[in-house]
Amino acid sequence: MTALLRYQTALLLRSQRWLPPVLLYGIFLVVGVRAGEPILDSLGYTAAALLPVTAWLVRICVTQEPAAARAVTAAARGTVRVHLAALLAAAVVAAVLGTVATLVVTVISEPKSADHTVDVSPLSAGAAGLLAAMVCLLLGAAVGALCNRPLLRGRGWSVTMTVFLALLALVAGGSPANYAVTGLVTGSRTGTVELPGAALAGALLVAAVAAAVACGLATRRG
Repeated sequence: MTALLRYQTALLLRSQRWLPPVLLYGIFLVVGVRAGEPILDSLGYTAAALLPVTAWLVRICVTQEPAAARAVTAAARGTVRVHLAALLAAAVVAAVLGTVATLVVTVISEPKSADHTVDVSPLSAGAAGLLAAMVCLLLGAAVGALCNRPLLRGRGWSVTMTVFLALLALVAGGSPANYAVTGLVTGSRTGTVELPGAALAGALLVAAVAAAVACGLATRRG
């Protein structure tokens, strides 16, 4: 599995198709985050922006391999493992991106509440922001897994559903991503840091189910 993961990650990095989503994430942060702003608000924005970017990276990874090459890889290693490696490669790249962004935002933000009256521990805020980013990453990976090959093959439907479900995952009240991001923003009003443990558990479950469905169908639809 490690070799497949390295293979899929190398394909992604060498193709340079990762540049658009990474640049988009950078633009989100440049526009939405500024030095000296309340730390929890900035971390909430940073986490939320990672969700659609992860979904985009998943789309790239599950469609980047030519059909002939994918058939050979699947024959040698198994379709399920190949598809899972593609999903994991996107998640790993998104995790690195989200971790770096969270660290930078933690350093440049003001460790204060939204009204600048209550001190906030940068360490605790950074930990909460990192967990929230991982929640959004997992939901983004789930969206990407369910909206691309093998479930949806048409580019138009795939892109449309990816955008729709990514937005829904951020705004729906029962979504772990919404819970994690809202927790940061709400905590910023009082200067209270709450780790989104329940949201992370829910996101892990959703991502695992989505990956299982996608990998299971990959064996039937190729």
